[in-house]
Amino acid sequence: MITGSGVGTVEGYAVRRGWRSRVAGLRRLDWTLFLVVVALSVIGALLVRSATYQLLTDQGKDPEGFLKRHILNLVIGFLLGGVVTVLDYRLLRAYVPILYGAACVGLLAVLTPLGQTINGSHSWIVIGGGFQVQPSEFAKVGLVVLLAMILGEPRDGEIGPGRRDVLLALVLAGVPGVLIMLQPDLGTTLVFIAVVLGMLAISGAQKRWLVGLVGGGTAAAFAVWFFGLLKDYQIDRFTAFLDPNADPRGAGYNAQQARIAIGSGGALGKGLFHGQQTGGHFVPEQQTDFVFTVAGEELGFVGAAVIIALLGVVLWRGLRIATQAADLFGTLVATGVVCWLGFQTFENVGMTIGIMPITGLPLPFVSYGGSATFANMIAFGLLQAVHVRRRPFD
Repeated sequence: MITGSGVGTVEGYAVRRGWRSRVAGLRRLDWTLFLVVVALSVIGALLVRSATYQLLTDQGKDPEGFLKRHILNLVIGFLLGGVVTVLDYRLLRAYVPILYGAACVGLLAVLTPLGQTINGSHSWIVIGGGFQVQPSEFAKVGLVVLLAMILGEPRDGEIGPGRRDVLLALVLAGVPGVLIMLQPDLGTTLVFIAVVLGMLAISGAQKRWLVGLVGGGTAAAFAVWFFGLLKDYQIDRFTAFLDPNADPRGAGYNAQQARIAIGSGGALGKGLFHGQQTGGHFVPEQQTDFVFTVAGEELGFVGAAVIIALLGVVLWRGLRIATQAADLFGTLVATGVVCWLGFQTFENVGMTIGIMPITGLPLPFVSYGGSATFANMIAFGLLQAVHVRRRPFD
């Protein structure tokens, strides 16, 4: 029997083993993914500072106010991502109903007097002290883990999810989807569609489901347009997308100014904090939805390309994690995150350069925002959690 105290005791052995386990866990992290997310966060903080410094100065406010809040959001976000990384993602199955229920309750609360309309979308809950919560951002997390649980359960003798599994997944995904459409939040609705289609494809569902969903979605989109179910500002955004010059001082203003800002940056940009379009507040919401225009003007084509490349690395690492996951549940979780971040990146960058309509989606890990930052970091934590436990017995 080992007795006494210090490194030679049973307790000392347990302590050493615990430290070895923690160090081994750190070694298993995807450090490339971690460093890229940190780099994007730093770049985003600099762009947020550039986009808001002169604006806040002109308003007589603390010129570093947005930057300070953004840094606080990043710190909280990384803590949330760290907590998710430490947790065993496979245990999420037991908590999926709670996460799903909380997401639906939050979306319902937005439609009550607690909700507030910002930029034409009734998507926010104001909780005082200048803090706002956007439940639809957290609903993305709930959607990913919900679909992974339903579509990723092992089945005897079946290659992919059966009809009942697919129908259940579509119905449950449709509930928060409808609540988001009622806000209305077209951008998040499109993210939901991308996540559902991507996860169904990877789960091994029959192709007829994918064909049917694409066909049904196309028909529904035409019906929504034909019967005038879109809000006026949403119609204006699509009109501006098709012809930004049709109403340059109205609906087409954002799109036109965004392209002017990006185009004026040239190859190398005007220099960080020296953008004339940015300093003149010509592009609205430059710290959030249009933060990519700040990069285009001040960092130029090269700087903007670096940001896109870094986001591409995030998606590449996410796909790599999906292929190496220990089980189908982990594969689907990683796939859902990649579909979410990938579509949101494409839409955000696309709307600033005129190849996609303006929908109000922030650029992952770069744009200013509390709820979006927290949700993105939770998604980052999910990828790390799947990667750390990529071996069946980790």
